[in-house]
Amino acid sequence: MEPAALEQVLRAERGRLLAALIARIGDFQRAEDALQEASASALVHWRSAGPPDRPVAWLLRTALRKAIDGFRRDSTAGRHRAAMEVLAAEEAADPDPEDIPDDRLRLIFTCCHPALEPKTRVALTLRAVCGLTTGQIAALYLDAEPAMGQRLSRARAKIAAAGIPYAVPEPDLWPGRLNGVLTVIYLIFTAGHAAGPEAGADLCAEAIHLARMLDGLRPSEPEIEGALALLLLTEARSAARTGPDGATVPPDRQDRSLWNRARLAEGRQVMHRAMARRAPGPFQVKAAIAALNAPEAGMDWPQIAALYSRLMEWEPTPVVRLNRAVALARAGSLDQAAADITALADELDGFQPFHAVRADLRLRQGRGPESLADFDRAIALAPSAADALFLRSRRAAAISSAAVARPGGRSEKKGRAEARPKSNREV
Repeated sequence: MEPAALEQVLRAERGRLLAALIARIGDFQRAEDALQEASASALVHWRSAGPPDRPVAWLLRTALRKAIDGFRRDSTAGRHRAAMEVLAAEEAADPDPEDIPDDRLRLIFTCCHPALEPKTRVALTLRAVCGLTTGQIAALYLDAEPAMGQRLSRARAKIAAAGIPYAVPEPDLWPGRLNGVLTVIYLIFTAGHAAGPEAGADLCAEAIHLARMLDGLRPSEPEIEGALALLLLTEARSAARTGPDGATVPPDRQDRSLWNRARLAEGRQVMHRAMARRAPGPFQVKAAIAALNAPEAGMDWPQIAALYSRLMEWEPTPVVRLNRAVALARAGSLDQAAADITALADELDGFQPFHAVRADLRLRQGRGPESLADFDRAIALAPSAADALFLRSRRAAAISSAAVARPGGRSEKKGRAEARPKSNREV
């Protein structure tokens, strides 16, 4: 079997195999080492003898044998005698892939445990559940591969030393822990949006894969459905995010013919299914906002502003407040939007979309020189060439406007044409 074929098996089954091994071995690091050694053996044996009829069972049985060998090499092997006997019995049983319990839900919750820092949760989930290489994860964070390898090793060691349970949380802990898991999945998705192909893997697809997996493992959970809907609705517009000139295109200016209608329809269907359960949560609200950013007709800014106000009940963060201010401005509440944006100046000084939003608002207020300064700051902070190109075009338009030509003035033409502020991207 060629390496690509083995990679295909591991891509589809790595999470389930690793979860099954951790459940049997009781040690995250040993389980991953055993699976890695089994995969190396597969490259040798499958190439010479041909692939087995049941590659998943072969990998699990071989990994169990490697784990037993690892225990025997351990200086404290005597302590592990009982575990070795259990593993030997499992290995001799020649498990049927259909009989392997799906413990991936436990694996996901372990990777996303709140005792681990956020960056580590994302990295460990990408490695353990999605099967990305350490090098791919390092590239995502612009880290050196050895440094990322050390981070992952420390995470596994912490799981063992701190006794982080390999389990789905008890019912009283479920809501809070689930939000943490969904946040990790969303961070993977947004990282994919930001990095694009340069990440070395389609992280948006990985995030959707994780959300679908979670939905299958825990059906009828409205917040999981809300998160899946949010990802589908956002990804459906990905082909229209960049214009022919290479500049970022805001949702209300995108070419709707480029939107993925099937994905939009699925996202809306999942969102409505979640909302019908009448157990609202932040991811369902975000999905509703995403749906309103992909309308068949015009944007319903008053409704978007209302949804951001509801989202603030769960997430009263500066970024949510900024998004609410943008929606208020586009809905016509300019004074309230200006007051809210001014109040965020200190907290969001290093956040590029804040300066883009304030630049447009100041332009409409007739504060041309200040607007240009905000555009310059936004361009300097732009995370991509596409965003910077969009902002430069907005700045060029501002220079030619009456507001900049006559600071303090506001032409009738400008009042009509600049009916709302625009940020260079959804924030």
